[in-house]
Amino acid sequence: MSTEIREGNSPQDAGAPAEGAGRGRGEAPGAGAPASPRRGMIGETEVSAKPRRRRFSPEYKLRIVEAAERCHGKGEIGALLRREGLYSSHLVAWRREALAGLQERKRGRKPEPAERRRIVQLERENARLKRRLEQAEAIIEVQKKVSALLGLTAPSPSPGEND
Repeated sequence: MSTEIREGNSPQDAGAPAEGAGRGRGEAPGAGAPASPRRGMIGETEVSAKPRRRRFSPEYKLRIVEAAERCHGKGEIGALLRREGLYSSHLVAWRREALAGLQERKRGRKPEPAERRRIVQLERENARLKRRLEQAEAIIEVQKKVSALLGLTAPSPSPGEND
């Protein structure tokens, strides 16, 4: 079952001119005004629910910068930008990149050097061992206090015994 509305079935089409009535400026038959989006259909100019960032390859950027450099007439650069769907700020930034040497930039964090990773790992291990040492010292202190309260004395280790 289709949800799109066919031509001639909607109330908006009731007052529309007959096919071919919009011609007169050298247009081909059947090439009237562009059809407006109807209910249930997505038109070309509609904005999507989730915007997507456009990414341009270094080759494309370089090609556009070179094409812009070849433009000498009035309005040629503007026509190029409109044709490609770009902004003038793109061209400015890409020219700067071309001067600096066009390179693909990697996204995300830069990898840490192995030396720095090792330092971080050792710092974590050091902190963990310090916590265990503090716990062990606290346990020993509690054991000393309990034995002092109960009047128990711990036997002293004899010189021949190994732990």
